[in-house]
Amino acid sequence: MASEPVNINEFQELARKSLPKMCYDFFAGAAEDEHTLSENIKAFSRIIIRPRVLVDVSQIDMSISILGHHISAPILIAPTAFHKLAHPEGEIATAKAAAASKTIMVLSFSSMSSLEEVASSCDAVRFFQLYVFKNRDVSAWLVKRAESSGYKAIVVTVDTPRLGRREADIKNKMIAPQLKNLEGLMSTKVVTDKGSGPEAFANSTFDSSFCWKDIDWLRSITKLPILVKGILTHEDATKAAEIGVDGIIVSNHGGRQLDYAPA
Repeated sequence: MASEPVNINEFQELARKSLPKMCYDFFAGAAEDEHTLSENIKAFSRIIIRPRVLVDVSQIDMSISILGHHISAPILIAPTAFHKLAHPEGEIATAKAAAASKTIMVLSFSSMSSLEEVASSCDAVRFFQLYVFKNRDVSAWLVKRAESSGYKAIVVTVDTPRLGRREADIKNKMIAPQLKNLEGLMSTKVVTDKGSGPEAFANSTFDSSFCWKDIDWLRSITKLPILVKGILTHEDATKAAEIGVDGIIVSNHGGRQLDYAPA
């Protein structure tokens, strides 16, 4: 591609040409037949803009307040893993971009930069994304570090009792990098004959018994607001409201967890 991208979709083609196949497939892929991923993309094309004309648009304000934090538009940076597979500065570069855009970055626990490194890199408003481990002490320590480092909320991902079956990662024998946030707590090195290192790590360490009553445990270890990420049904949204979480994130994990879930 001779020129700089002018359309956001062009970045994907640049990434495909630039990244090793294993890394590109990790970022671009999804679970099973990738039906939900396809439906996610199609869903945006079904949004129709209904224009109203002869309105003064000389000054436009898209800003909004999220949990009391004023941001430039209702667009946040969702938690994603392993940014250094795509860029040497990794999540620090992403945090700086969030600060420049005056929006919120949700840092993945699977960051290849530590949550403290990201916190000290810029003045972006940051939330911290959490998985709950079988060893609850690991999760509690991550929450404590996030709180001490100035993160403003905990985003607990609830759609991953097991990692989705991401077939490209299995075929590529995806290697799980060591995560800075887990140094001294646990190793991400796993021995597996199933192909995907991240899947083997998640399935051996994530707490598949984590359920609604355990939100009380999470609330007991932090004063930060708690957002529940991975809600897809009215019933679960209602349940989240009933138990008093501070917010929900409607998400199907980018189609990377349960294939044939709704867009």
